Amino acid sequence: MPIMRRKDAATVKFLSCNWESLSYALGDMTFKVLIATLLVLVPTLAACGADSGSGSEDASVSVVATTTQLGDLARQVGGERAAVKQILAPNADPHGYEPRPSDVRSLQGADVVLRSGGDLDAFLADLIESSGGKGDTVDILSSVRTIKGESGDEEEHAGEEEEHAAGEEEHSEKDSEADPHWWQDPRNAESAVRAIRDALAKADPDGRAAYTKNADAYLAKLRSLDAAVAGCIGKLPPGARKLVTTHDALGYYADRYGLEVIGAVIPSLSTRAQPSSKDIAELVDLIREEKVKAIFPESSINPKLERAVARESGAAVGGALWADTLGPEGSGGETYLDSIASNTAAIVKGLSGGRISCRPPA
Repeated sequence: MPIMRRKDAATVKFLSCNWESLSYALGDMTFKVLIATLLVLVPTLAACGADSGSGSEDASVSVVATTTQLGDLARQVGGERAAVKQILAPNADPHGYEPRPSDVRSLQGADVVLRSGGDLDAFLADLIESSGGKGDTVDILSSVRTIKGESGDEEEHAGEEEEHAAGEEEHSEKDSEADPHWWQDPRNAESAVRAIRDALAKADPDGRAAYTKNADAYLAKLRSLDAAVAGCIGKLPPGARKLVTTHDALGYYADRYGLEVIGAVIPSLSTRAQPSSKDIAELVDLIREEKVKAIFPESSINPKLERAVARESGAAVGGALWADTLGPEGSGGETYLDSIASNTAAIVKGLSGGRISCRPPA
């Protein structure tokens, strides 16, 4: 086989990294043939984006997790026995993610695939089909308590996924749709840990005792965190517990700790939606009427719009929240525990006008 020149390799890398655009331009079958060829010719295509992995090459079980939250939980449960790769990089918005060829390769060898669920990582279905992977796929949304996306009412989630037409550009949200941001309630993280423990034990029976021990230790931390967060929020006057964020991602958190979600700059479960001028004007009026003290941007989104709403409404701009993603190392939100603790500290400070400081130990 001739050596690939640097110019050719750069072209291949560009093509492979623009997965979504190519899939539309070439058609599904032609595109799959192209990607299969690229995977054989260019083993270094993982450089297109950041994979986060853990575990040694001789680990007992191979795990692929779609989101940063699931990646962290899987590493806590799997310990040294699990090699964990996560598809989404820290501080990346999952709603706009475009899959990479390296994701397909990871799925090909996975024993367990952890999916967060809902539209957050709906891209996974096509990736699994393209990869031909045989690992067990666990949809965590079916293992947790869910709330409706817009009304905040609880509902029973039967684990049935809606089928979406290929190439659909916009998602029509319904009142009955389950909010996919389940991890914002630490009790749901407990349920997720149990589901991960069981999935790893099924794939690696010899490691059942280790997974159980790791899970039990982490569950204790989650329960401690939950109690500490409740204590911090309890320091806020009831009339000050009014939350406005970038998009509808903190519903579970608000439901758990007695906060009222007044609105969102992007009134949608997805950051891909675009607010209208009417939406913004109504939100500004509502913030004034409810005397909301702070608006909270999200770490993975440019806060320009939040700052404009704050100026118009007279509210302050609070600390950035870890909503859809965890942060990189050193960010203060690099683990699930850190992210919930950091969010709590920002919310308490912002809603108290800076008078109250409380950060749960992570």
